[in-house]
Amino acid sequence: MKTLSLKPDTMFPALWDEFFTGWLDTNGKKNKPFLTVPAVNISEEKGAFKIAMAAPGMKKEDFRIDVTDESLTISSQQASQREEKKDNYRKEEYNFSSFTRTFELPESVIAGSIEAKYTDGILEITLPKKEESKPTPSVNIAVK
Repeated sequence: MKTLSLKPDTMFPALWDEFFTGWLDTNGKKNKPFLTVPAVNISEEKGAFKIAMAAPGMKKEDFRIDVTDESLTISSQQASQREEKKDNYRKEEYNFSSFTRTFELPESVIAGSIEAKYTDGILEITLPKKEESKPTPSVNIAVK
């Protein structure tokens, strides 16, 4: 007689995968993922910091970028509805996804000069730095 294994690590993943196939599919073939936070690369160059966010499939209008003296926040909200009607059934699906990423700004950033562009699925934000203070040259001061 064969026994059925009821260990959660062997039973539930198979049931989960079978029941929800496609719902958590992140390759874009079935449904968009609904629990995502875009990855970012942050780099520093001589005159600016750069943030590159991977956000394929979006439009530039989908982003909201807010800047204060202390932080930069990138956010997005998307909603969609899909309806399918056949002779003997009707199926409606709703999808809502959103994300928010906040970054602390160093004091050296010129908040009023930040620029953003979206090309080929990458949101690129340039944060210009203030001109570094130049060292004061050595000067001899005469006492009067």
